[in-house]
Amino acid sequence: MNIRTALFFLILIPVMLFGMLLGIVLNAIDGTGDRFHRVATLWGRFSAWVFGIEVTIEGEENYQAGGSYLVVSNHAGMADIPLLLGWMKLNLRFVAKEELGKIPVFGWALKSGGYVMIKRGQNREALKSLLAAAEVIKSGRSVHIFPEGTRSETGELLPFKRGAFLVARKANAAVLPITIVGSHLITPKKSLAIHRGKVRLIIGKPLCTSDFPDVESLMEAARKSIAANL
Repeated sequence: MNIRTALFFLILIPVMLFGMLLGIVLNAIDGTGDRFHRVATLWGRFSAWVFGIEVTIEGEENYQAGGSYLVVSNHAGMADIPLLLGWMKLNLRFVAKEELGKIPVFGWALKSGGYVMIKRGQNREALKSLLAAAEVIKSGRSVHIFPEGTRSETGELLPFKRGAFLVARKANAAVLPITIVGSHLITPKKSLAIHRGKVRLIIGKPLCTSDFPDVESLMEAARKSIAANL
């Protein structure tokens, strides 16, 4: 176990637990999850500081701070979520697996904070839970989905699933593609090791859903945007 992995268990997990408890209280007060998001933003930046991750942002001119988007990105490391929370200037919610919502404290905070818990599979219930994300976007917030559905072991882009882009069309929201470069070296898949390093968040130009005739063409355009910067 390297020192950063030890710091994760000794420092970051207790800090995260406190933040989740605080989030539950804040969510009960305002009922929107917006205050919890501000706590999550601080947690994201604190995580990067603890682990020695240097973050650079490119393409900030391509989106409106505080805007409402369906955000998609590649997924190659556990650091992806805290970095997106810490550096994207959006009132951001993530789509997460239903199982995470059942974890005491952690899951309670996510659900009460407006995060969308989705069922796995291709059945009607899975689609219904996924499309709930469209309502979050319509409320003026942004939602992030990893369209690969899982983390890449090598950093190479995996095939996309179409669910994220169904959400964008349902919400009539622009798709904001983001390429995350270097995170697979920070927290490799199937390993507890955590390494210091540099991560780049490259923000592509938003894709207007009305410019594409169907979900597949929108999905392909988002994939090409992300792949071009890897």
